[in-house]
Amino acid sequence: MSNLFLEPVFWFAVSFVLFFVIFGPKIWKPLSGLLDARADQIRLELDESARLRREAEQMLEDATREREQAYAEANALIEQTRKQAEELANKARLDAEDMLRRREQMARDRIAAAERAAIEEVRAAAVDAAFEGARLVIQQSLPAQSSTDLVDSAIAGLPAALSSRAA
Repeated sequence: MSNLFLEPVFWFAVSFVLFFVIFGPKIWKPLSGLLDARADQIRLELDESARLRREAEQMLEDATREREQAYAEANALIEQTRKQAEELANKARLDAEDMLRRREQMARDRIAAAERAAIEEVRAAAVDAAFEGARLVIQQSLPAQSSTDLVDSAIAGLPAALSSRAA
């Protein structure tokens, strides 16, 4: 055992133990205080991280819900726009068909008016031709004196002819 006291390792171990026995409580209290403070700080950071995570998850849920609502609104808007486009297309088609019918009727009316005008022109030309033909026939077949007598007798009989027609 005497040999043990001569070993430097022994004295190093003894000094190490004495150092911690004497100065240990003085060093341990500030060291444990630092460690406790660091543990408290880490605990606070973990709590803050958990709170931030909950907020982030809530924001994600809100964003997801808002996205779904926006998607639903967009789909409703698209559907409404599609219906309005169909209604406008139907209205435009009906208006075009109505306008086409009106123009067709106007064209038919113009054709009918043109036909009536053409018939009237043909009748007028036929009447003119008939009068001219009758005038030529009468002029060639009657002498000048008898035509004057014929006109005078027609004028004299005109009041009687008019009164018999009126009755």
